[in-house]
Amino acid sequence: MSIYDVRISRIRDWMKERNVEVVLVTSPPNVFYLTGFDCHPHERFMALCLYASGTEALFVPTLEKEAAEKSGFSRIVTVSDTDNPMDKVRDVVGDGPFGSLAIEKQHLTVARLEQLQTVFGTEPTVAAEDLLLGMRLQKDEAEIAIMKKAAEIADRGVEAAIRAIEVGRTEAELVTIIESTMKSLGASGTSFSTLVLTGEKSALPHGTPGTRAIQAGDFVLLDLGAVYEGYCSDITRTVVVGEPSDEQLIIYEAVLAANLAGIAATKAGLPAKVVDAAARQTIEGFGYGEFFTHRVGHGLGIEVHEFPSMHGNNEQELVPGMVFTIEPGIYLPNIGGVRIEDDVLVTENGVEILTSYPKELQILPAN
Repeated sequence: MSIYDVRISRIRDWMKERNVEVVLVTSPPNVFYLTGFDCHPHERFMALCLYASGTEALFVPTLEKEAAEKSGFSRIVTVSDTDNPMDKVRDVVGDGPFGSLAIEKQHLTVARLEQLQTVFGTEPTVAAEDLLLGMRLQKDEAEIAIMKKAAEIADRGVEAAIRAIEVGRTEAELVTIIESTMKSLGASGTSFSTLVLTGEKSALPHGTPGTRAIQAGDFVLLDLGAVYEGYCSDITRTVVVGEPSDEQLIIYEAVLAANLAGIAATKAGLPAKVVDAAARQTIEGFGYGEFFTHRVGHGLGIEVHEFPSMHGNNEQELVPGMVFTIEPGIYLPNIGGVRIEDDVLVTENGVEILTSYPKELQILPAN
């Protein structure tokens, strides 16, 4: 039995417990998790249909047929650009009557739901998110091995960028260096839009890289991630070019201490909020609490942001197999900012850090 068979079996058990007649999985990350078929269909219809009777089908755009067949899924139904997808669904599931329909309410559009209601009727639907995202919460050994490779590729992206940093080089140039390096090492893409932010722009947690050139005295913040075999990594490192000011040294020390405190607080059996609290209290101790403006991290896996959300009110228990980021930051408007981010795995005995690029402050020459 493959890992995908095991995962679908868990869904079928849930269907019996909840008296659900049909499950339709429509988000690409969850289709990939359950079948191994990695596809981004854009506006085209794609769904994994599981029927209580045992019927199952993977609906894919016709142009994705060959890729879908490589997944080995038992029944693949193609939908061409001229087909009515609901006719295809009706051919598989029949005319009913139907019981409960479980869907991904956070993913399915109102328009698509209304189309599905022409097949399944307008009975109230059941949300499948908690089940699916809960299943993805704990990574198995195969997933962890892939994520370690994704983290290694991201480490090398940081390394290439830092080697290339010099006064006069632009943010956009460094983005190109990072992304080409990661692609050359086997990344299929980036986990998100690569960030390189310099000088005062480094105080923007989600700023946009552009043509600003590096100047002496700048912080250079690098936030990047690689997608490898369908799984994401996410790392941030910050360096300074030229002689740092006293305040630059202090805020870097504070963020590094917060990152290490968050890692030290990560233990199975504790609530997720303790990780945020450990990092936040450290930064507050340095007097910069108001400048740490976001949660300490987020879950990581097939998507770059998934469960658990590592914020200060999250009572969810940490369990072995969870992977998430720890990324405290301090952002001083018109001056600059520091963020240090690692990907960590909760283990039976503590925590394993997947990202390995050094975190000690690097002061790069300005000439």
